[in-house]
Amino acid sequence: MLIALLILACVCGLGLICRFPALACALWVLALETSPDNWLAQAIGGHATIIAVMKAFGLLLAAMLALQAGLRRDRYNPGFAFFLMFCTGLMHGLYPGLSLLGSVRSLLSSAAPFLFSFLRLPVSVVRAVKHAAIAGPAVTVAFGALLAQAALGHMYDIELGALRLGASGEPPFLAGFALVGVYAALMEFLESRRHRNLGLAALNLIIILFTGARVPLLLGLALTVSVLAQQRRLQLLAALGALLSLALMFWPDLTIFRVIDLARLGEVENLSSRELVWPYFQHAFAASPLIGWGVGAGKVIIPLSSPLAAQIGTNAAHDEYLRIGAEGGALGLGALLVSLWLWVAHGSAALAPAPRRLMRLIFLSFALHSVTDNTLIATTSSVFFIWVSAVFAAAPERTKPET
Repeated sequence: MLIALLILACVCGLGLICRFPALACALWVLALETSPDNWLAQAIGGHATIIAVMKAFGLLLAAMLALQAGLRRDRYNPGFAFFLMFCTGLMHGLYPGLSLLGSVRSLLSSAAPFLFSFLRLPVSVVRAVKHAAIAGPAVTVAFGALLAQAALGHMYDIELGALRLGASGEPPFLAGFALVGVYAALMEFLESRRHRNLGLAALNLIIILFTGARVPLLLGLALTVSVLAQQRRLQLLAALGALLSLALMFWPDLTIFRVIDLARLGEVENLSSRELVWPYFQHAFAASPLIGWGVGAGKVIIPLSSPLAAQIGTNAAHDEYLRIGAEGGALGLGALLVSLWLWVAHGSAALAPAPRRLMRLIFLSFALHSVTDNTLIATTSSVFFIWVSAVFAAAPERTKPET
């Protein structure tokens, strides 16, 4: 029965992509952001299957767009670094508990978000992806409210007495999507000069605040201030400063917000049990420092069946440098970092000066965020990198005109 439903979903998806490629891309981005692997899995189960279907639809989407719009060269694509890590992992020997099939699945999952950079995207697809990235978090909040009204979910959690908004997903994921929304809205502001995009960036910052995610909020605020300062929007900077001053005045009464409550109490470390997790990945990295244990090793270094995973609710590394180091060693980690740097430098070269500077600051923000979060393996990476690919593809020589 499940296989029949999957086949039916693929056929429907194929027809949707062929007839309305821009709509298909926007709906896929919005679907990722609503986190069906959370709310739908609670209703029918099959968490891993739902994730697989979402990723398979993304691959199908990329394949159909390639047939319709054509390919372009992308010599610095970071997906090549994951293929290198896959090969060196086979040469070295995979981590105990990691199968060849599991490593292949992880390779596809890791490289898939970068596939859209090989496509000569139509202008309508570029526009649809940009708008979906900005609006996605607000859509997720609205969808989560509908689920809560129907008693099919809950909008928020209470952690240490403070509120954490998750909408239809989980707070860290919603924060990650909203941070991408901030990036996208700021980029649209620089390209269009429309102040409504600053309002949309502010909306996404408010969503991050309600999720209680500290690092995304700090990074989003830093980029927003940077853009306002570069564009000499002194009045808006003054307004932002006034709002922050007002918040400081009522600081003791705002402890319902997790970020403020933690800052007041001084509890800012190890809330995700990172100090318990990191030694396992450090040990795996040290055991094969040059070429690592193969793509996918990060999923089995701490088995899901282990007491630690059961205690903290995850086996994720919460540090992409440690995870990639364990999977690809220094060679794989170096190849990925260099390819990402070359990719953004080459991809942003055709942008106007202000958007080009912002895109490079965004990747610096992404690099900092990767120290404490799973930025390359979460569904947020799929949204982030398809948006980046859309921005890179917007240059006239890289975009397929509408027919």
